[in-house]
Amino acid sequence: MEVKIQIDDALFFDLESCAKELNNTTSSLIEKAVSAYMDKLDEIISDKRIDDIKTGKTETIPMEEVFKKAGINV
Repeated sequence: MEVKIQIDDALFFDLESCAKELNNTTSSLIEKAVSAYMDKLDEIISDKRIDDIKTGKTETIPMEEVFKKAGINV
């Protein structure tokens, strides 16, 4: 899939410099950076969900109730 993005000129210059230094492509470095950031976002979202449970913003359902509604006997 081809995706077009806009990047600040100074950031792109830094990215090109790193790519040349590492004998890599800018696209590859962007893909790796986004992938690493997605891992960080997963962590941030998990922390938010835990906080929402702790503060009562999100209600939890006991596992037994979920199984019962799904017709699963444990």
